[in-house]
Amino acid sequence: MAAILVLLIAGIAANAQDAARLHFEKLNILETKARDVVEVNVDGKLLDLAKRVTGKVKDEDAKKVALAINGLRGIYVRVYNFDKEGEYNPGDVDEVRAQLNSPGWEKLANVRSKKNNQKVDVYTMFTGDKMDGMAVVLSESKTVAVVNVIGMIDIETLIELSGKMNIPRIDIETKPKNDKE
Repeated sequence: MAAILVLLIAGIAANAQDAARLHFEKLNILETKARDVVEVNVDGKLLDLAKRVTGKVKDEDAKKVALAINGLRGIYVRVYNFDKEGEYNPGDVDEVRAQLNSPGWEKLANVRSKKNNQKVDVYTMFTGDKMDGMAVVLSESKTVAVVNVIGMIDIETLIELSGKMNIPRIDIETKPKNDKE
C-alpha cells in the first residue's frame, strides 16, 4: 500500500511539473526573424549544482538564495529582439499566452500600454498553498520575452533578498515621478 501511495504522489508531482512547463515551440518561428535571440534553460544537473554551490557559500544572503531556489526544477527564458516594428506575428505570442488559460494557472498581473504596444502577463500555478510555477510573457513592438519558472518558489525570501546580490529590487511604482516619464 505504501508503494502505491509513493507512486501516486510521484505521478501527481510529475503532472504538476508538466502542467507548469510552457511549450516554446510556437516561438521557434521568431528565431529566424529576430535580430537577437536569448535562450536560457536551467534545469537538471545544472540547477542541482547551483543549489549545492549557493548552499555552501558562507555569506548569509547566499544561503537565503539557496533556500529560495531549493524547490526549483527549471528556469526557462526566451527573448527575441527585432530591428523594426511588425517583424513578428503577435498571434505566435498569443499561442503561448493561451497555454496560461489552462487549469491550474492563475493570472497575477496584466499590463497593457499603448506605448510600444506593450503587453505583460504574469501567471502563477499553485499546488495546494505552494507556488509551483510562474510565467511572465512580455511583448512589445520590437521585443518578445517569456520566462517560465517551474517548482516551488519562496517568494518571501526573494522579497527579503531584493536589492542584494544582483537580485533586482522588488519595488512597484504606482505613478510617474514627473509628467515627462
